[in-house]
Amino acid sequence: MHSEFTLPLYIDLSATCLYAITGALLAIRRHYDIVGVFVLALVTGVGGGLIRDGIFIQNGPPMAMSHAGYLLVVIIGCIVATLFRNQISRLRAIFLIADGLGLGCYAVVGVEHALRAELPSLTAVMIGVVTACGGGLLRDVLVRDEPLLFKPGQLYVLAALIAASLFSVLILYFKVPATEAALLAIGSCFIFRVLAIAFNWKTVSVSPPPPRDE
Repeated sequence: MHSEFTLPLYIDLSATCLYAITGALLAIRRHYDIVGVFVLALVTGVGGGLIRDGIFIQNGPPMAMSHAGYLLVVIIGCIVATLFRNQISRLRAIFLIADGLGLGCYAVVGVEHALRAELPSLTAVMIGVVTACGGGLLRDVLVRDEPLLFKPGQLYVLAALIAASLFSVLILYFKVPATEAALLAIGSCFIFRVLAIAFNWKTVSVSPPPPRDE
C-alpha cells in the first residue's frame, strides 16, 4: 500500500470520539453509573475497529489498544455527553450530525486499513461497512436491545456503503490523495444521511408483519 493512501490519524480519532458520545448518551438515558457510561462509550467508540483489526485483518494489536489517543477521545466523549445530558432533546439534531460524520469517518478508515493490508477492494469496502456499523451493533447487544442494524430504518448501512465505495473508487481508480478522497466520501455519506432523515427515506422489511386484528 503506497504512503499516499494513508489517512491522518485525526479522522479515526474523530470517528471514535463521535461514536463514544452516542454510546455515553445511551448509557445516561438508561441511568447507568460512571462505569457503565464509560464502558458503553468505549465499546461504541472502538468496537468497529476492534472487529476490523481482531477478526478481518489481524496484523498485530488493534489500533485502539496500541495508541493512547483512542482512550483519551473516549474519555472526552464521556465528558461531553455528561455535560450536555440535560439538553439531549434540544441537541438531538447536533448528535444526529455527529453520528452521520462518525459513520463516514469510520467507513473510510476501515477501507484504508484493509487496503494497506493488501486485501481486495470489494473486501475492503465490506470491512469499511463493518467498521462503521460494528460499534453500534456491539452497543445494542450489551444493552439487550434488538440491534438497529437489523431493523428497517433510515438507510444507515447504505450510507456507510456509499462512503466506503466512494473512497475506494477515488483512491484506487482516480488516484485522488487519501485525505481529499476521505473528505469527499465522508461528506457524501453525511449528505445522504441528512437527506434520509429529512425526507424519511427508509428501508422496508422483507416480510411485513400481519395486520393486527381490530
